[in-house]
Amino acid sequence: MRPRILVVAAVALAVAGTTYAGVASGRPTASVTSTTQKDVAGTRCATFPADNWWHADIRGLPVDPRSRAWMSHMSKGVNLHPDFGPSFGDGPNYGIPVTVVRHSHARVRVRFGSEARDESDHVRYPLGRDTRIEGGRRSDGDRHAIVVDKGTCRLYETFSTSDRTGHWHAYSGATWSLTSDALHRNTWTSADAAGLPILPGLLRWNEVKAGRIDHAIRFTTDVTSRHYLWPARHEAGSKQSLKEYPPMGARFRLRSSYHPGGFGAKARAVVRAMKTYGLVLADNGSPWFFQGEQNGHWPNSLIEQLKQIPASKFVAVDTSSLMVDKDSGATH
Repeated sequence: MRPRILVVAAVALAVAGTTYAGVASGRPTASVTSTTQKDVAGTRCATFPADNWWHADIRGLPVDPRSRAWMSHMSKGVNLHPDFGPSFGDGPNYGIPVTVVRHSHARVRVRFGSEARDESDHVRYPLGRDTRIEGGRRSDGDRHAIVVDKGTCRLYETFSTSDRTGHWHAYSGATWSLTSDALHRNTWTSADAAGLPILPGLLRWNEVKAGRIDHAIRFTTDVTSRHYLWPARHEAGSKQSLKEYPPMGARFRLRSSYHPGGFGAKARAVVRAMKTYGLVLADNGSPWFFQGEQNGHWPNSLIEQLKQIPASKFVAVDTSSLMVDKDSGATH
C-alpha cells in the first residue's frame, strides 16, 4: 500500500533531544479532558491535552515561505482522498482500526525489525486475539495496530504488525501517555515515518457525527525531503532540498475562501477542521490521502463529498511560533 523508507540518520531541523515518550517535559500540562474534545470511543481518554500541537488553531499563523514550492511537488490537479470508509483496498470498511483494552489486559513482548529495533519502545504491549490490525492479519499493507489502555489512557502503536504462532512481530513500535505533551525521542521513528502518534490525526466517527473535530488530520504524500519539523521526530524522505520538497511534520491549512457546495453537515464539519487545524504530513504514501479510523458507520455520501476537496486549496503554514519546548507538544 503506502511505500515507507526508513532513514535512521535523520537530518533534523529540531535540536536533538533525549525525552522518551510519556516522560514529563517539566512544563505543567493541561487536563486530559476539554470542553471541545471528543474522547476516544469506549474510553474517557482525550487524544492528548487541550494545549497540544494537534489541537492548535492555526487560522492566524503565517503561510510558510516554502509553501508554493512544496505544493508544486505534491501532484498538482489532484483532490484529497479519504483513506477510510466503505469498500476500498482492505475493505469492506477500511481505515486504521482502534482497539480499546482494560488495564488488566495481558501484555506481550514484541520483536521489532532490525532497521527500527533501536528506535522502538521496548515495553510489553497489550496485544492479543482482540487486537484489530489495519487491513487484517493477512494484509500485505501497513498493518498498523493502535491500542488504547482505557485505564491509564496510554497509547500503543505498531507498524507492520503480525502474530506468528503466538509471537508478536512489528517493524517498529511506540507508546505515549495521552495525558502528557511529551514527545517521542528525537530522531526516532514510531509506527509513522514522522515519529508522531497516529491516533490523534485520525478522523473518528464519533467526532465527525457530533461535529466536534478539534485536531489536525494525518495525511501522506509520495515525495518528501530528508528533514522534519517540530513536533515530528524523524524523516523518511528521498530529497535533500527542504526548500523544494515538504518535510515530515509540515502542516497545511485549507484556505478560508474555500466553500464546499452541496456538502452535508458531516462533510462541512471536516472542512471546518481542515481550515482550523489543518493536515499534518506524517508518512510517505499516495499524495493527499488522509486517514480515518476503520468504522462501519462511515456513510458513502460523506466519503464521496470529501473526495471533491481540491489539494490546490491548501497552503503550508509555519507553526514554529507555537513551540514552548522542543521536547514537548505543548503550545503557546
